[in-house]
Formats: sequence, C-alpha cells, structure tokens
Amino acid sequence: MDILIWLVMGGIIGWLASLIMKTSGQQGIIMNVVVGILGAVIGGWIFGPMLGSGQLGQGFSITSLFVALMGAIILLAIVSLFTRGRTRNINKL
Repeated sequence: MDILIWLVMGGIIGWLASLIMKTSGQQGIIMNVVVGILGAVIGGWIFGPMLGSGQLGQGFSITSLFVALMGAIILLAIVSLFTRGRTRNINKL
C-alpha cells in the first residue's frame, strides 16, 4: 500500500512542479511520477536535515510535501539547463 501512495503522491508532486516550471506539456504521467519521486529524494537530501523531515517511514506531512516539491523543482531546473538549446522535432526525419 505504501508503494501506491508513493506513486500517487509522486505523480501529484511531479505534476505541480511541472506546472510551476512550465514543462507540463513536455511530460506525461510516468515522467510526473518519476520527477516527483526523484524530487522527494533530492529534496530530502538537501532540505531534510534543515527542516527535520529527512527520515523515511515517518509518513506524509506538509513539510515533507513541501520538501518533495522543492526537490522536484530543482530537478526540473537542472534538466532544463542541459536541454535548453535542444528541440525535439520528430517530423524532421
């Protein structure tokens, strides 16, 4: 049951981060889940010790959701730095 909650919350956090970073048109549901879960890991690693929400298994709280959202935003910002000049045009083959 915990894995299902991680997937749902990861999808929501990834979707919110993609709306904030204006990349929602480039991502699908699976990428939203991946960004949300990886963002939670990154946010927990960076902000968890400062805010006291860095332990796994403590459950969800407003602080942990905020940390996950900040981590997902950081992840999308890093990805956009590396993919800024590239455009994906499949029809140009």
